[in-house]
Amino acid sequence: MKTTLRTDITVADICNGFVYNQLEGKGLFGLGGKLTIQPEYQRNYLYADGGGKREMAVVESLLKGYPLGLIYFNKVAKEKFEVLDGQQRITSIGRYVTGKFAIMENGNPKYFDSLPADQQGRIRDSKLLIYECEGTETEIKQWFETINIAGVPLNSQELFNAIYSGPFVTLAKAEFSNSQNANIQKWSAYVRGSANRQEFLEQALEWVSKGEIGDYMSAHRNDTSINGLKTYFNSVIDWVSTVFKDVLPEMKGLEWGRLYEEHHGKSYGDPNKMSEEVKKLAADDSVTSRKGIFEYLLGGSVDTRLLEVRVFDKQVARTAYAKQTQAAAGKGKSNCPLCTVGHDANKTRIYKFEEMDADHVAAWSKGGDSSAKNCQMLCITHNRAKGNR
Repeated sequence: MKTTLRTDITVADICNGFVYNQLEGKGLFGLGGKLTIQPEYQRNYLYADGGGKREMAVVESLLKGYPLGLIYFNKVAKEKFEVLDGQQRITSIGRYVTGKFAIMENGNPKYFDSLPADQQGRIRDSKLLIYECEGTETEIKQWFETINIAGVPLNSQELFNAIYSGPFVTLAKAEFSNSQNANIQKWSAYVRGSANRQEFLEQALEWVSKGEIGDYMSAHRNDTSINGLKTYFNSVIDWVSTVFKDVLPEMKGLEWGRLYEEHHGKSYGDPNKMSEEVKKLAADDSVTSRKGIFEYLLGGSVDTRLLEVRVFDKQVARTAYAKQTQAAAGKGKSNCPLCTVGHDANKTRIYKFEEMDADHVAAWSKGGDSSAKNCQMLCITHNRAKGNR
């Protein structure tokens, strides 16, 4: 890959013909139309997040004469470039010069047009250190995959977007990485993440590909439709919202794609009854993992391990152990009530405390509580085998 250092390009040059798409949240063009600021393999603009501190810092660096660091352009044709590294900084500069945000000075907002002429000139005349890179598509993509952008590392989906850029990524980002998409609010009830950081797109691809995102994107790279991706994602979301009509915070970020595959063919009857079950479990103090409620109910209310039901405290367990052991020793039987009905040597075995588990006499799922009167000690083997019967 060939590189050429340019030191003659100023902020004024970059901002000549600067275009920013507010709806998509990205800088589009600069350098008099010669520069594509955000090619499809680039991440969305992030510096406006968090109150815009990072984009303001870029402008303040220019005013103080601090260097902004190296910027890399990919030369795609004669006098035609794409930003490889530096689009966040370039977009910040362009947004400020075109009046999209203000910096703060002594608590007062200062837009570019309200700056003194000397400060405006300092910004416009600032020269940038830019490397022009020329190489094959493979070389450019491999280089892009290894870099950090202004201290904000690329996440896995941003890397995939770079590696498999093409019509499929363009369409997929327009749907799942557009923060103005009206569906974001609904999706956010079940999917954790940010559209700008490609996390909704990543989740959609994770579900449809069964975890093989790279293979899926490679196979569909040149597709001019994302109908399969959209249909599957919406099927999962619609299924969840149909089965569980109430939305709880614990639903966000669960493995809905896996649960859809395992359970979407089952009928769960009246959604109101399911809602009652969810509320009952959510209000139960014995349930310590509320996020496990949904998989527990989808699986037929069998695997109580998903709920991490509150166990008996050690004092209750020791009291039950002492009582059972004393009674068993007097009868010449095992202190594990299930061992006493067997026919092996354990029928009369007295277990040590650490060889036993505290267990619900009446199963928690059948209404048994975690009080001392509902506690019995079983040998570890029998307790693990008992399950939820």
